[in-house]
Amino acid sequence: MEKYKVGILGATGMVGQRFITLLANHPWFEITALAASARSAGKNYEEAVGQRWKMVDECPENIKKMPVMDVAEVDKVASLVDFVFSAVDMSKDEIRAIEEAYAKTETPVVSNNSAHRWTEDVPMVVPELNPEHFEVIESQKKRLGTKNGFIVVKPNCSIQSYTPMLHALRKFGIKEVVATTYQAISGAGKTFKEWPEMLDNVIPFISGEEEKSEQEPLKIWGKVENGKIVKAAGPVITTQCLRVPVSDGHTAAVFVKFDKKPTKEEILQAWKEFKGVPQELKLPSAPEQFITYFEEDNRPQARLDRDTEKGMGVFVGRLREDTVYDYKFVGLSHNTKRGAAGGGVLSAELLAAKGYIKHK
Repeated sequence: MEKYKVGILGATGMVGQRFITLLANHPWFEITALAASARSAGKNYEEAVGQRWKMVDECPENIKKMPVMDVAEVDKVASLVDFVFSAVDMSKDEIRAIEEAYAKTETPVVSNNSAHRWTEDVPMVVPELNPEHFEVIESQKKRLGTKNGFIVVKPNCSIQSYTPMLHALRKFGIKEVVATTYQAISGAGKTFKEWPEMLDNVIPFISGEEEKSEQEPLKIWGKVENGKIVKAAGPVITTQCLRVPVSDGHTAAVFVKFDKKPTKEEILQAWKEFKGVPQELKLPSAPEQFITYFEEDNRPQARLDRDTEKGMGVFVGRLREDTVYDYKFVGLSHNTKRGAAGGGVLSAELLAAKGYIKHK
């Protein structure tokens, strides 16, 4: 098949780098444009990144010499691509404006940013959970005045350490959720070399994270009505979010109360059997087993398990009955693969498979 031409906005940052490693040998997508801030523009990628390459994998040789363009030169970048991934580091107002500017050039935007997550006609999608939200793209295109251009976003990386597990159990009627997330430093775009004060430390606050963690699952579980996504009224979710000295992988300790309490066996069966459209279509980045349960008492562990299914699965363990809630469990997801860039790539694969992304 003819590969889709892909641009990366914010290519020099940590998530942009992750996009580059994930797309290096992608069977459907080929990177044809890299864009970043004006200070990087005009340099080749290797010069623009300098000592700030943060991935374990080497930067692909063909990318090193690619020129970096100014992300603000919208028409120029858009002329080279079929669609773009957005991971720009700007204010929310600036992000909203530039993503809409790209969409209006008839260039679909798959965004890693939070700026458009609460725009009513912008789908915020975990491909296995709510692909039906892509329906609102038609309403969004009418608002933007476009034929093919639109914006799709992915949710906050931390909610993917527990929301998929809850999603698979919704048939039992979830009433209340308490979740504490233990979030890796790469979620802040950092490495230990850059952030030595995180060693031997836990920081009990991540700005804005608790509101996202409590509200974003409700949009994912919302319904499309009159060309808008109306968030679900419940369940009640309360969270605390901590930064911990882990390089990659967000862990969640979760307590849940049901309308109709299932047995432990029913929960384990629901997790094992759960699959979504990406698994049915066998999309290139889709994990074969979306939710993996570990029987061992000391799993899942970030270091041991985050790269299972190439980092695109989600992992759960320690399911047991609770004295206050019905059940408790521990979840894990790779925050820059499944949670950030990888989730964006999987969304783009589904959009392409469904005909939303086209060759220009």
